[in-house]
Amino acid sequence: MSLKTGLAQINTTVGDFAANLAKIKLMYDRAKEAKLDLLVFPELCLCGYPPEDLLLKKHFLAENKKAIQQLAKDCPDITIMAGFAEADDGACFNSLAILQAGKITKVYRKALLPNYGVFDEKRYFVGGTEPVVIKIKNLSVVCTICEDIWDLNWLKEFLAGVTEKDLIVNISASPFYAGKINQKLIVLETCAKTFGCPLAYCNIVGGQDELVFDGRSIFVDSDGNLVACAKAFEEDLLIADVETNGHIKSESALTKVDDIEEIYKALVLGTKDYIKKNGFKKALIGLSGGVDSALTAAIAVDALGKENVIGVTMPTRFNSAETINDAQIVAKNIGIEFHSIPIEQVLQGFNQELAKIPGWSEKGLAYENLQARIRGTILMSMSNQFGYLVLTTGNKSETAVGYATLYGDTAGGFAVIKDVPKTVVYQLSDYVNKLHSREVIPQSVIKRIPTAELRFGQKDSDSLPEYEILDKILKAYVEEEKSLPELIKLGFDAETAAKVISMVDRNEYKRRLCPPGVKITPKAFGRDRRMPITNLYRQQLQRKNN
Repeated sequence: MSLKTGLAQINTTVGDFAANLAKIKLMYDRAKEAKLDLLVFPELCLCGYPPEDLLLKKHFLAENKKAIQQLAKDCPDITIMAGFAEADDGACFNSLAILQAGKITKVYRKALLPNYGVFDEKRYFVGGTEPVVIKIKNLSVVCTICEDIWDLNWLKEFLAGVTEKDLIVNISASPFYAGKINQKLIVLETCAKTFGCPLAYCNIVGGQDELVFDGRSIFVDSDGNLVACAKAFEEDLLIADVETNGHIKSESALTKVDDIEEIYKALVLGTKDYIKKNGFKKALIGLSGGVDSALTAAIAVDALGKENVIGVTMPTRFNSAETINDAQIVAKNIGIEFHSIPIEQVLQGFNQELAKIPGWSEKGLAYENLQARIRGTILMSMSNQFGYLVLTTGNKSETAVGYATLYGDTAGGFAVIKDVPKTVVYQLSDYVNKLHSREVIPQSVIKRIPTAELRFGQKDSDSLPEYEILDKILKAYVEEEKSLPELIKLGFDAETAAKVISMVDRNEYKRRLCPPGVKITPKAFGRDRRMPITNLYRQQLQRKNN
């Protein structure tokens, strides 16, 4: 005997119950054609994930109840498992409903509530206390939700009274970061081997604000072998036959996605969903002729189509003929609408007026940043006039150390590569060219020494360590929480490490004022890393007395 099971990973939108229900019903129709016995949907699929403070609204929770009841009524012919937010006696639960014959027959409530990184589930939910097992075709199916399977010692105690376990189902909303799939596979495979039964893991897909969900729903057999994996970053219905002996059969092919490819797919999906789900149709980008803006534009085109991306270059006397030309080449290569708006006269006009204030100088940093602010004003004015969403082009390395101008290059609605280190920007640019089998981003752009071109002869390395060094320090300090003495022990130059730490710490206020962007590292600024702006804790370089 076997249980024909489908894992339906869908791209939901937070709060759009009608659209989410429609997606579920389309998958249900496919499941009926495939003659499935069990159809599984992701965590909180009816309301979208994460709903955050919408869960504090009683009417929002009422809509969840109405939606799950409607789903049960409309899809009576297959046993369905689907996630929803459940209100009961003043408490809120992250729940899994079992739908059979037009009714809700059982409800499982998520027991382990994550409260770290991007997760705030204890703010909203009460943990469940009872396991739920159902029988389908004489097979015992155990219900779990996401975090429940990440602590196997706890799960063994929780399921101690469950003697029959033919299949563990885990519905999930697990956000993406580069390489996480490897950690996830270890968890799933270990869980299956620990309990000696197959595991069906159904993950949500799509972009939600700064988070991206990669799908990649999975079947693992009782020996812990990966049998089938759904598509990455796409909606999919993964089907397998779960047998009573713990074996799983599936016709789906296993595909491997490398780190750079999955990062690119995440950026494209995150950008596409943020723009479209928020009601925008077109994106506007300031093209400087540099690698960051070129990569951002390429991502935007792959997300929206070339007809929905507009590029603008805004040169001054400090911009070289090479970078101006490269901005035009990038726009031509990706086939987008392109405008050149020189700002030299505007800059001079601002400078003449500011020169009336004693102490103003066109030799300093304020004058350099004025150029960026003029560009930001132009882009935001075009956004205001035409309804385009401005995509900012700053990378994680710059964002970390505050190498950006408030209300200048930070002005915009979405920061596509905000969580992408500069060294990875170069890898992604090479990948773009490989993906399209042609030079979309010119080698002259990729190989040019990084410069903001806000003064003659300027290089990023005038203010920052070389990016190869900077990115390693940032990974250790920001993502791994290492101290200055630990960085020095790792072999980083003491003066350089201290300087980078100081720049990171004192620029928290800038990061708070920047737009959201796609999370692709284990610890992104914003949802992951929450530091106080007003903060006088500083690590000082301790010097030995000779």
